[in-house]
Amino acid sequence: MSKAQQGNCEQAALWNGPSGSAWVEMQDVLDRMLAPFEMLVSQEAFPGEGGRVLDVGCGAGATTISMARRVGPTGHCVGVDISEPLVRVAKERAINEKLGAVQFVQADAQTYPFEPGRFDSVMSRFGVMFFDDPEAAFVNIRCAAQPDAKLAFVAWRSPAENPFMTTAARAAEPLLPNLSTPDVGAPGQFAFADEGRVRRILKASDWKNIDVRPIDVTGNMAEQELLTYVTKLGPVGAALRDANVDEATRARTVSVVRAAFEPYIQNGIARFTMACWLVSAHA
Repeated sequence: MSKAQQGNCEQAALWNGPSGSAWVEMQDVLDRMLAPFEMLVSQEAFPGEGGRVLDVGCGAGATTISMARRVGPTGHCVGVDISEPLVRVAKERAINEKLGAVQFVQADAQTYPFEPGRFDSVMSRFGVMFFDDPEAAFVNIRCAAQPDAKLAFVAWRSPAENPFMTTAARAAEPLLPNLSTPDVGAPGQFAFADEGRVRRILKASDWKNIDVRPIDVTGNMAEQELLTYVTKLGPVGAALRDANVDEATRARTVSVVRAAFEPYIQNGIARFTMACWLVSAHA
């Protein structure tokens, strides 16, 4: 079996385990923080009322639901995510909002047998950086799109351009020997940091009219939410969940991480820059 056919086993284990549960717990905070990107992507990918849209790595469904409102009752949106906990939340949200034009599927978009040519557009809000074989994934996604369908997604730029997002790991590293971060280009948050790599992946998977634009968005988060966010998610969250980390080390790590974020906090609000690529292409 090829790597592409095997799919994203490590990511499936991650997002169906503690990381997926942590994202469910922090869903409201994350949706508020990422709301500007939800608007940006749904506007960029909007195919018109009645359109059919695929949302890749839909998470708890915010972007899919936003697009479902845009395309209206005659349209249809399908959100796909590898995480069962997140898809479960997304389905509950759609039911609560009484949206009939939306569907959520727990699946690996790299290997899922989409109906060929089903979608008028494809979008993703930070959901495409986790593929083991991104070229195979984008080939599979393109097959699900109609000819000339629009692709639009956002992906994080480099760690250097997003210092807020790496502050916790840099502060905690001396205290947590089990702290791990993905290698450059490996599946993970910054896998698409290199603009050239993004272009090469899309070109190799036969997307055309590729456009990669840098976008900077100001983010904010209440100070009381910040510590929970940085100690439950990402590499620090994963390291602190390790049973081998004693309580004294946990407490010291939390204290050090809290202090590291002081430069971002003013009047009870943390403010920071979120640097990403807005990528578009056509099938």
